[in-house]
Amino acid sequence: MLSSATTVGTGHARLVSMTTEDWEQRIAHAWASFDRYDEHEFRARMEKLAAELPPDSGPALFERACAHDSTGDPERAVALYEQALAQGLTGERRRRAVIQLGSSLRNLGRAEESVALLTAELEQPSDDLDDAVRAFLALALTDTGREREAVSVALTALTPHLPRYHRSLAAYARLLVEPAPDGT
Repeated sequence: MLSSATTVGTGHARLVSMTTEDWEQRIAHAWASFDRYDEHEFRARMEKLAAELPPDSGPALFERACAHDSTGDPERAVALYEQALAQGLTGERRRRAVIQLGSSLRNLGRAEESVALLTAELEQPSDDLDDAVRAFLALALTDTGREREAVSVALTALTPHLPRYHRSLAAYARLLVEPAPDGT
């Protein structure tokens, strides 16, 4: 609950800046208790939390998108992810929104859009979600009939995690998508 001092101020910017840490904790708690609710109850819970921020808040839109995505409503999730990204979502939430948007697009039969989105995401600065980008890209590539490329992408993501064989697997992954020296 917000204190009365928190609600006094100059609009949503002050309210958001003063509630962010508490709001983030409550969002984390909601996700930790996801399995205790049916889809409608969980969405309502997230809608209530999201409503505490301005309607155009990137984080609020993102959390609403995740709630719809996680409860089987990818069409609504796509629209909300796109809105969240358009609002200038930043940091890990931006990267997660792109990954999850790509996954939802693929689930809706829009695998080519997913491939384009996730391929572009590989050009972004590296972080601990790089392998997730590649994993969902591999799934989308498979749905577009580009299985060899999908395996190459998946092997590229897997290789750094292996105790040995880095050079060999990296070379094999590359050869799956590069033409042979004789042009075949």
